[in-house]
Amino acid sequence: MTTFDKPGIDLHTHSVVSDGTEAPGEVIRQAARAGLDAVALTDHDTTAGWAQARAAALDVGITFIPGIEFSSQLNHASVHVLGYLIDPADEVMLAEMQQVRESRVSRAERMVQMIGGDHDLTWDDVLAVTEPGATVGRPHIADALVSKGLVESRVAAFETILHWRGGYYVAHYAPSPFDAVKLIRRAGGVPVLAHPGSRGRRGMDTETLEGLIEAGLGGLEVGHRENDAASRAMLLEVAAQHDLIVTGSSDYHGTGKPNQLGENTTELGQLRRIIEQATGSEPVRGAGLRL
Repeated sequence: MTTFDKPGIDLHTHSVVSDGTEAPGEVIRQAARAGLDAVALTDHDTTAGWAQARAAALDVGITFIPGIEFSSQLNHASVHVLGYLIDPADEVMLAEMQQVRESRVSRAERMVQMIGGDHDLTWDDVLAVTEPGATVGRPHIADALVSKGLVESRVAAFETILHWRGGYYVAHYAPSPFDAVKLIRRAGGVPVLAHPGSRGRRGMDTETLEGLIEAGLGGLEVGHRENDAASRAMLLEVAAQHDLIVTGSSDYHGTGKPNQLGENTTELGQLRRIIEQATGSEPVRGAGLRL
């Protein structure tokens, strides 16, 4: 079991509702087993896992922060914005997330059709490895490729057949990150830019960050395995200049990624800032933290 000298707070995890491999309740139970005091479920473009996660948090006694990871695009590049404590009934947000999910499914169908022209893969193969109710996306295609013996793992699938240069990549609809930030704020949530240094020197530039901050960006996910040292230093400097919230998270996907719960964590004071700013929903407060 992981132990922490200070509160263990992990604000970025995924369940089978999007592209993780565990049910929402199991993600929460795994977080408790890992010694975490608080965890956010941030499935892609959906709040469907919140109810189960909330019930599990109450059962095991840890703090649960409802969240999403909102898909957006900038100059054909994927940009993800974490949204904490949004109003899950906000009609504008719900409609936008639905449009993103529907586009992701049609994109996945087209990619499978293209891949099937060269490899032994069908849409039924993908559905066979997708949890009922989950939005089909590239990770599910990867799981199907593994199941069919075409690649060894999800990681291998994304490095080869599913790589954007692999010849089968198809874009899907997503709003700009500036609109994503505004939508999250409109829904009473707190927008935090997910792993903004994940592309190293080709990642998020300061000019774009300034624009996102002007649009209402509340924080930066600095502690993430995809942010290199130079990116972290730059992000911390920007956060200090603009008094932004700074988070650290695992981006846990169960067995879908090597990321482990609690490998990066968020300071308690930063979580309190998120809760203070949010008006859309409330956390489930566990016994281990004073929030």
